[in-house]
Amino acid sequence: MGRLNDLAALGQAVWLDFVDRKFLAEGGLQKLVDEDGLTGVTSNPSIFEKAMGHGTAYDEALAEFDQTHPGAPAMQRYEHLAIQDIQAAADTLRPVYDRLDGKDGYVSLEVSPYLANDTDGTIAEAKKLWAAVDRPDLMIKIPGTPAGVPAIAATIAAGINVNVTLLFSIEAYKAVALAYVAGLEQRVGKGEAIDRIASVASFFVSRIDTKIDDAIDARVKDGDAESEALKAVRGKVAIANAKLAYAWYEAFIASDRWQALAARGAMPQRLLWASTGTKNPDYPDTLYLDTLIGKDTVNTVPPKTLDAFRDHGTAAETLTQDVDGARHTLAEADRLGLDLTGVTDTLVEEGVASFSSAFDTLLGAIAAKHPETAN
Repeated sequence: MGRLNDLAALGQAVWLDFVDRKFLAEGGLQKLVDEDGLTGVTSNPSIFEKAMGHGTAYDEALAEFDQTHPGAPAMQRYEHLAIQDIQAAADTLRPVYDRLDGKDGYVSLEVSPYLANDTDGTIAEAKKLWAAVDRPDLMIKIPGTPAGVPAIAATIAAGINVNVTLLFSIEAYKAVALAYVAGLEQRVGKGEAIDRIASVASFFVSRIDTKIDDAIDARVKDGDAESEALKAVRGKVAIANAKLAYAWYEAFIASDRWQALAARGAMPQRLLWASTGTKNPDYPDTLYLDTLIGKDTVNTVPPKTLDAFRDHGTAAETLTQDVDGARHTLAEADRLGLDLTGVTDTLVEEGVASFSSAFDTLLGAIAAKHPETAN
């Protein structure tokens, strides 16, 4: 039993923010499940672009698909490969899902990033991917954009597990948490079961500090009169933001509205900390794991950060520590004009654009493997 296993005792699940055919085939995921207590996997367009767009690991499966689907467009070819990987990961995690009675053991597959601002398109794609993968331990990833919020409610109402992605602000998180509840309530209203429906809300962390710290560093360099106060909140805003999101979660699950659903077996929508690889070399490489450990949460971790925590991370219940200090940090950020709201709005737009760009590159690479199908 190592440090990663210790997190389960504190109520936090560890998921891997990575998927790759060779890694799955060679038993890499199974090893993490067996040795580190890993209980989930997440994917996104950028991860699939790195996996499929380079090397030859997918060529054989693609050639087989092309024989039976000559002239298939790049999107269809991508989906075929992605669904195979997600099914393999889901099958590896199925014993975890069964052992934990559906409370964990999930793998996530994202809807097309091109649909981030298309509610009806997102709902249709979520249903299509859910049926195609055909695994109970699947979560469909839907971005928490304004268009994504009603899509989340509708997808939950349809009985599909949802991983809400690209959340940066507490207000956006509240909206998707309420969408999850609305979807469950729709099912209750129709007399349908809600006890096997799971959801997580993926709250991104390190990217906030990257933006805020860049603004702080620029002002300090220019000799800002508030330089000392600015330096005092450097590297602290993202963690404070996450802690206050969790404080809202704790208050909400104690509410009468949630308790009425819990009485029917509803599972809480866990907060999932995403973007937890440390991007600033000045900070500890386990910063966004060590500081965000708490009950009913998930941390989805890239392989390098997973290795770092296994080696020298600190397993302690930190998420509920010094919440008043977190409030002070955000109040200071506001007083200093660091514009957290503007930063989080920008990060959502950049996240959608980044995933769309990765998807463009991925589809181009897949099409190029057999140019005659590039349509």
